[in-house]
Amino acid sequence: MVKCPRCGYENSSSAVYCDNCAYLLADDDGKKINMVRRESSWNMGIAKKIVIVLGIVIVMFLLFSFVYNNTQPTEQESLNVITDDGSHLQTSSYPYKVKIQYSGSWYAEMGDPNYLIKEADYGSKTYTLDCAAWERVSLDVQKQDWGEEELSVQLIRNGEVVAENSTTDANGRIVIHYNY
Repeated sequence: MVKCPRCGYENSSSAVYCDNCAYLLADDDGKKINMVRRESSWNMGIAKKIVIVLGIVIVMFLLFSFVYNNTQPTEQESLNVITDDGSHLQTSSYPYKVKIQYSGSWYAEMGDPNYLIKEADYGSKTYTLDCAAWERVSLDVQKQDWGEEELSVQLIRNGEVVAENSTTDANGRIVIHYNY
């Protein structure tokens, strides 16, 4: 039995550290017990440890980048425009629709005035805007083919037309600013 010089606890004779306080035990002569160094343990220099830590950090960064890039919406998904063919109902979280009626080609900028979505198309279309019910909406639609047919634009909020305008000018342009 080996008595701990710090706390007086009686440890087994094979104990290297005190079972009570974890103090390094000494033998009866006052010499510290020889500790055998294991060759299979983590006996490496500080440089190797730094390289391993940096390697782990780089692998974690690459993994984060991969997950982040694969969870982001595509450019088309982030435009906040949904083409509506009328076959499904939109929830009240998307209260605004834009209905463009024209037989030729046109160009439009629509949505929140700070984040306008740009669309160029041909023929009549209906778009659901990703704008909250309290936001401002701005529409700017212009003919691209200099046609003389009527260009008509309606802003619909929760199923009701809240603003509309039309033109038959060859270079017709319709601008609507709506504040709820």
